[in-house]
Amino acid sequence: MSIPVAQETAPLLLIQRRIPWGLIGLLALAFIVVPLWGNDYWLNAILIPFLVLSLAGLGLNLLTGYTGQTSVGAAGFMAVGAFATYGFLLRLPELGLPVALLGGGVISALVGLLFGLPSSRIKGFYLMVTTLAAQFFLEWLFVKFPWFYNYGSSGTISAPKLALFGHDLNTPLGRYLLTLVTVLLLTWTATNLVRSQVGRNWMAIRDMDTAAAVVGIPVVRYKRLAFAVSSFYLGIAGALWAFAYLGTASASSFDINRSFQILFIIIIGGMGSIAGNFVGAAFISLLPIFLSHAGQALFGGSVDAGQLQNLQKIIFGVLIIVFLIKEPDGLIRLLHNLRDRVRQWPLRF
Repeated sequence: MSIPVAQETAPLLLIQRRIPWGLIGLLALAFIVVPLWGNDYWLNAILIPFLVLSLAGLGLNLLTGYTGQTSVGAAGFMAVGAFATYGFLLRLPELGLPVALLGGGVISALVGLLFGLPSSRIKGFYLMVTTLAAQFFLEWLFVKFPWFYNYGSSGTISAPKLALFGHDLNTPLGRYLLTLVTVLLLTWTATNLVRSQVGRNWMAIRDMDTAAAVVGIPVVRYKRLAFAVSSFYLGIAGALWAFAYLGTASASSFDINRSFQILFIIIIGGMGSIAGNFVGAAFISLLPIFLSHAGQALFGGSVDAGQLQNLQKIIFGVLIIVFLIKEPDGLIRLLHNLRDRVRQWPLRF
């Protein structure tokens, strides 16, 4: 017999899900307002790199924020995805862009799985050194063997013609929509993944891997899976960085500085948070532009450009330190606290 259950008679409290108006507003802004009003500068120089860096931060966050495995080789796996996608588009053009992107991500996942094998034996600082070695090895690999860049004299790869179902994507708006749709699909996938049994096992390993092993979680398998999934996301981000943003790239486009930039994104935004990747990428991408415009407005041409750039780096570093001291859980925690305060205003508690 079916027993009618109401909110008043239910044995457990039924919580009505709220409509995510904020998310709906952001999607409307991204898909409607930006294509109508965004110019080429905003699309090419701001929005596309912001989206790609958010995706790269998401990939690293699945490994570091959710599984607790430190990595400083993110850019190396981005390079694998970029060069693999370039190879698919160049040598197998009949595959099409979506399959090439997917193939680049799969190749990057396999490489990440290979370099993730030591995670069954080592962790912490020693695992970080292993990923650092992977970063330098992958950079050397793509410089040493000209086959990866089709024996070009410049050592770079150039974006082939980007098309999807007969539609040309070589315009700024086309590359923006390609990046936006890819990031949204992968973000939706990651959101469901971290809420699944896999995500819960990752977080149990992050909190205490010994306890996770005691309760029956296959720790080694899930650690390697985290490396593979993280590298898959980073590989697709690398392909988008090369073809949708830069247009042409080399191994130096994915150097150790890029790896540290992605690591800073998840530290500033908030480790173990999906939304934190977008907040951290916005901070990394937009703050230098704001400081540059503010410096030009305040000082004009009275200060040397080199000194002004050094001043921007100092301010940028100080702000990062202040944010980390104020809230070690990242900017996303500060935003959540601000939201709670606004909801409870004018009451203090």
